[in-house]
Amino acid sequence: MLSHRDFARSFRDAINGGAAPENATARQPGETERRFDVYRNNVAHGLSRALARHYPVIERLLGDECFKGVARLFIDRHPPQTPLLIAWGEEFAAFLAEIETFQSLIYLPDVARIEWARSRAYHSSDAQPVPPQKLQAIAQEAGEDLQLFLHPSVQVLQMLTPAGSIWVSQQPGGPPAPTAAQWAPETVLIARKGLDDVITQAVPAPIGRFISALAYGRTVAEAQASTGEGFELNAAFLLLVKNALIIGADKKGGDTT
Repeated sequence: MLSHRDFARSFRDAINGGAAPENATARQPGETERRFDVYRNNVAHGLSRALARHYPVIERLLGDECFKGVARLFIDRHPPQTPLLIAWGEEFAAFLAEIETFQSLIYLPDVARIEWARSRAYHSSDAQPVPPQKLQAIAQEAGEDLQLFLHPSVQVLQMLTPAGSIWVSQQPGGPPAPTAAQWAPETVLIARKGLDDVITQAVPAPIGRFISALAYGRTVAEAQASTGEGFELNAAFLLLVKNALIIGADKKGGDTT
């Protein structure tokens, strides 16, 4: 008789396409494999739908049948390692980049990166923003040593493709996708505003560099110095305050407020 560990291993292998587990039985012994195949297909379908919940725009761009096939390949190569499916699927963007058939669709992995970042943002920790009046008072006291702490959902993606605009074009009522003449790299800010509003917004590259520097613990002055030409500090502050993304502020080395 198989040990629990050996049975679990054989069951996992069977789910991934191997023979039915040794201890699996049916009233008609010859039906064991057929019945287990039904279960195997149900698991694959469930995992495919879980992947689609992370990557709905990729599913839209590829079409249902193509996405199902790609999902099956991904499941075989990257099966979940835990029961928490919200944490499964991070490798999908890199996986898409490796598929030879999609080599001409160079925006596809970038769109997948956006979708994974949105999923991370949606499931990130809650945090309350600093009230604007309090933020202004702290900023005046801290001067050049002002340090801002951003919402844990904040992510900045530097894209070589207009993936942000392509993602927006796939939303209900969205604008047309960029034409070849409009094709350009994009910097995309992704963050959660409130409890469930996930922001997905193309921003000027200098503002993206500024926000990234803040997220790495730089002071406002240090972050501003890293932005390059064309940076507008007021526009960056307005973006962060308007979307409630500043959750703490202090003079560097002081106690976080």
